[in-house]
Amino acid sequence: MLNVSTLSDFEKVLRENSKVVAHFWAGWCEPCSLLDQVLEQLGSDAPSVACIRVEAEEASDLSERCNVSVVPLLVFFCGGKEVDRLEGAEPAALTTKFLSLANAPTQQPTLHYDGAAAAGAEISLPQRIEALVNSKPVMLFMKGNPDMPRCGFSGKVVEALKNAGAPDFGSFDILSDEAIRQGLKEYSQWPTYPQVYVNGELLGGCDIVLEMAKNGELAAELAKAKLINGNQGGVDEGMVSRNPKEVLEARLKALVRESPVMLFMKGSPSEPKCGFSRKVVEALEQINQDFGSFDILSDEAIRQGLKEYSQWPTYPQLYVNGELLGGCDIVLEMAAAGELKDSIADML
Repeated sequence: MLNVSTLSDFEKVLRENSKVVAHFWAGWCEPCSLLDQVLEQLGSDAPSVACIRVEAEEASDLSERCNVSVVPLLVFFCGGKEVDRLEGAEPAALTTKFLSLANAPTQQPTLHYDGAAAAGAEISLPQRIEALVNSKPVMLFMKGNPDMPRCGFSGKVVEALKNAGAPDFGSFDILSDEAIRQGLKEYSQWPTYPQVYVNGELLGGCDIVLEMAKNGELAAELAKAKLINGNQGGVDEGMVSRNPKEVLEARLKALVRESPVMLFMKGSPSEPKCGFSRKVVEALEQINQDFGSFDILSDEAIRQGLKEYSQWPTYPQLYVNGELLGGCDIVLEMAAAGELKDSIADML
């Protein structure tokens, strides 16, 4: 696997190869090593796909070019354009997305998943579709991905799902796989995209989802998929019938007070997913401070809503008794001056 560290080399790889998978990694993140092994194996079986590694924190220009905010991150390119991405260490999802790219755009409507291939079993198109619609409690089949929608209708549905307080929904780029794109229309008896599925059942397309969002019904439907959890963040189950923004605000107020000291970060204290989060964790541990944490990468609604709630645009964010103490720079500055422990104690 080729290591790439400059923007010019990266662009050269994209020019010279029609299909590319870029793994953005960091030395402090152990799961990256696992994905390297998976990618090496997949790449050896599919020479048509070029696999490259980019050290995210060392190649800042490349990370900026690909909007990298977490490691590990896999970015999939076809014809020089990004067609998909995968955040986090999910070997099964990586295998699926890799094989989808390798077979794009109009290969035969069957492929081998990693596990099935080992058993010599072929996965048919209906089986693939069935697996996809059930792969997450809420699944959005769209053009592009939630970070980069490729049509206005898909973008509107992504926004509606996030505004309804859905912390986690899966997505599939139907532009990356023509077989899925055509097969799902027949499967669902629905001729257009985007399509939203809840618990494996079609909820509807753009018009239906937006109408439900407008009427305040979307949050209740998502609650059926256990995406709005009455026990998570202290929100009462009856709140799903309220305005989605009110639900989100209530979740935020409960979360910032979940522990006397709360850190909103990328990853977890034992496995931070960015250098800034790791530094704040270390600063708190050095003063033997107990604290709770919340992984903002696990919940896009909280990630975006907390920025507005706190009027603070970046992460990590540290709260004491529900009040914002500051971000990475402020916390590290207090730690360097020997003031962090006293500042926290004063707010408790």
